[in-house]
Order: sequence, then structure tokens, then C-alpha cells
Amino acid sequence: MDGASSSAFRPKKSGEKVPVWTSTRYLLAVLGSFGFFSAYGMRVNLSVAMVAMVNHTQKAALNGSEDCVPNTNTTGQDKPGEFGWDSGEQSIILGAFFYGYIVTQIPGGFLAGRYGGKPVFGLGILCTALFTLVTPVAARANKYLFIAVRVIQGLGEGVTFPAMHAMWKSWAPPIERSKLVTITYSGAHLGTVFSLPISGLLCDHFGWPSVFYAFGALGCLWFVIWMLMVHNTPEEHPRISYVEREYIQGELRREGTTGKNESIPWLTFATSAPVWAIVLSHFSNNWGFYTLLTDLPTYMKEILLFDLTQAGFLSAVPYLCIWLVIIFGGQLADFLRENKFLSTTAVRKVFNCGGLVLPGIFMVATGYVNCSQQVLAIVFLTFSVAMGGLCMSGFNVNHLDIAPRYAGVLMGISNCVATIPGFAGPAVVGILTQNAKTWITRKHQWQIVFYITAGINAFGTITYVLMGDGTVQSWAMSQSEAKRAAPLDEDRERLVVNEEHVDPRTYGFIAHDHNA
Repeated sequence: MDGASSSAFRPKKSGEKVPVWTSTRYLLAVLGSFGFFSAYGMRVNLSVAMVAMVNHTQKAALNGSEDCVPNTNTTGQDKPGEFGWDSGEQSIILGAFFYGYIVTQIPGGFLAGRYGGKPVFGLGILCTALFTLVTPVAARANKYLFIAVRVIQGLGEGVTFPAMHAMWKSWAPPIERSKLVTITYSGAHLGTVFSLPISGLLCDHFGWPSVFYAFGALGCLWFVIWMLMVHNTPEEHPRISYVEREYIQGELRREGTTGKNESIPWLTFATSAPVWAIVLSHFSNNWGFYTLLTDLPTYMKEILLFDLTQAGFLSAVPYLCIWLVIIFGGQLADFLRENKFLSTTAVRKVFNCGGLVLPGIFMVATGYVNCSQQVLAIVFLTFSVAMGGLCMSGFNVNHLDIAPRYAGVLMGISNCVATIPGFAGPAVVGILTQNAKTWITRKHQWQIVFYITAGINAFGTITYVLMGDGTVQSWAMSQSEAKRAAPLDEDRERLVVNEEHVDPRTYGFIAHDHNA
């Protein structure tokens, strides 16, 4: 678009609308959401399948509490599994995904910034899907081959968040970022909602290999749809309406961050307090999230004494709630910003604090609930997971606030650091619980796990309050852009896009000649 001839925007019809729910940017959000749905389905299905794959008969001694009597009703899902892996080996297998996932975070952001988010995001999920399909063969062939397959799956999926952030750099008007990003990333939790119970049913009725075949096939199907319907930028999209394209480009120009990346200021990233605030909050949030994501079915089976099908369905309840919190939180965050009730910085801090403090409190409370109080345990776990969804409108959108042009790389950096809990969290659980001889002992060890998580969340809360920011940083704009950028947030008049009649000429849109 640079250097294209321009003229004043004149809509063909008076009162032409800027589309919302029928727009291409919201279609991108929905398709991206289904992409994360597929990705997380392939990521977490092993958490349930592992319970069916492993022989748990030796763990009957854990049921040693007067209030917690083992269920003597033997069902299909209680039959001995094929593998005799102990808690430590299971933790290594569950965490192997993240050893690959951490490697491709920063390269994913860099490649998406250079070649576009569409191919990077799509190919990443396709890679994960193909190796999901071969997982049963690898698991039965050799434990180490199984671990290698999980690492490769992580390599593929590691590019997804940075690539999607790079997409939103070009597609998300500043005032709609919370809405669009939360819709997109909420698919990860919706995928968890479906993956956990469906994996339990598939294991029960068709055997554990069916879990990997079903979700792998779904990932391949999604890839085809994504490549056919999505485009890297509004300029490339053949079906976007003229008014929507000009609305997106006009809003991004006013922010002053529409230029291409000439170089990446790595040293500036390392010395920027707002960047560190995002990184530390991302790490803290993911510690609790990954701990429960990978080990919640096991906790519900061994501590709360649910069977496999129950564990799968009930493990999904918290993730259904977090999906709702994420969607509602994104709408509320942008409502507060757009109507000038709070600045962007204040909104990010309020949501981020709620998303870290509340989960820690409810997680600690869960550790003191007996298996005879299963309903209360589910309530506490649900609140712990669900309240973490507030962070999606906190640090998780913040990359786009402080440095839109580098959003993909910044997401790669923060998610790289935040991937450490993916293998460290399950490893801590494995170390603390593998030598438990009784149910009581294991429960106490899980209480320690929950206290560690709450402490890490408190650390993330404090650092974000002290260092977080919601404004575009000076180093994220070129000198020419900084001079002409209009102020955002509460100091500027916003274009309200709620399917109202809008004359874009009022807001100084500039139309570019498509043929230039």
C-alpha cells in the first residue's frame, strides 16, 4: 500500500456500515478459534488417554482414607492398561510436548512477521495433526519413540500463538483487540472442553488409539479450510468489503504502527519493563494452567476417585467456564476502554490481577477438600481455572498494545518463557507424588503443588502491577510514525463499530487505489 495513489473516501451509498459479525476480521477470529480448538484437542487428549494406557492396578493402596474407599465396581475403563510406566515416566511423556513447543516460539514469530501468519499457523497445526495420527504406532513401538513424536508435535504447535499475534497486527483495529484476540484464543479452552470428555468416551468404547486418530483427522480437515479461506492481510483478501478494509487500515494508520519490520530491537526487548511484565505474568499464568491441563484427569482419578469417563467429563467443566470468562472478559475490557471508563493500562492490570490472584486462592482451597466432597472440589477447581481466563484481556493482549509491529516476536518470547511450566509443572507433580504410599500422603503432596502455584501467581501479579503498560512504546514506532501518530485511549475520539451507520469520511479515512 505504501506509495499508492490516494483519494478521499466516498462510500457508494450513504450510511454504509462497517460490518462486525459478518466481517472478514471476525471470520478470521472464528477460524483461528477453531484452529486452536484443534490444536489443544491434540495437546490434551493424552492427559486422558494416559489414564487408559497405563496400568493403574498397583495404585489401589493410595485409597487409604476412611472417607475415601476405593470403588469396587470394575468397569471397562478400569482394566489394566498396556504400559507399566510409573509417575515419573508419565510426567516425562506428558511434558515432552513442551520441549518441542518451546523451541519454535521465537522462530514462529519471526517467520510469521516475514512470510505472514497464515502459512506458519496452518502448517504448524498440520504438523501436529500428522504426528498425532502416528502416535499409537510410536507408543507401542518404543517409549522413546513416543517421546520423540510428542516433541515433534510440540515443534509444530509452538508457532501457533506467535503466528496468530502476527496476523492480528494487520487485522485488529486497536479498540477491538481484546474482543478479537479473546475470541481467537478461547478456542484453545473450547478444544479442552471437548477433548477431555470425548477422549474418555473414545477410550472407553473404542480403545485409547482412537483418541489420536480422531483428533489428528480433525486437525487435517481444519488445515484445508484455513488455507482456502484466510489471507495474511486485508489488502490480500479478495472478499473483504471496501469499507471494512478502509476502517482497519485507517485505525492502524492512526496508531502509527503500520510499517514493516526493518529490524528487531532485541536489546530493547530485554531492557523494557513492560515486556518483562508480560513475560513474567505469562510464565505465572501458565504454571497453574499447564499443571492442571496435564494432570487434572489424574488428580480427579487418584485423589477425588472418579472413574475415567467421569474424570474426562468433569475435567472439562472448568474449561467450559474459562471459555465463557474469556469471551465475556474481552467484550467487557474493550467496553471499558472504548467508553473511557478505564485506560488501556488500567484495564490490562485489573484483568491481569484478577486472572492470577483468584485462581491461586481457589487452587489452594481445592487441596483441602476430601474426595467425599467431590462437588465442592469441582466448584473450587472450576473457579480456579475459569478466573484465569481474565488474563486473556490482561497480559495476553498486551503485546499488541505496546508494540503492534513486533507482536508476533514478542508473543514468541513471552510464550517461550511461559512454556517452561509446561514441562516443569508436570515434573514437579511427578517428583512430589511418585513416592506416595497412601492416599493421605499423596493428597498432602498435591497441597504443596497448589501452594507453589499460588506463590508463582502472586509473583506475576506484583511484577505486572509495577511494570505493566498499555500504550505503544516509542521504540515500537519509526520517527516518522511517532510524529504523525494520533493519541489513542482516552485522549482520542473513537469510531464506534456496533453495526451503527457510519460515514467513514467523518473520521478521515483515506482510500487507496487497488490498482496502484
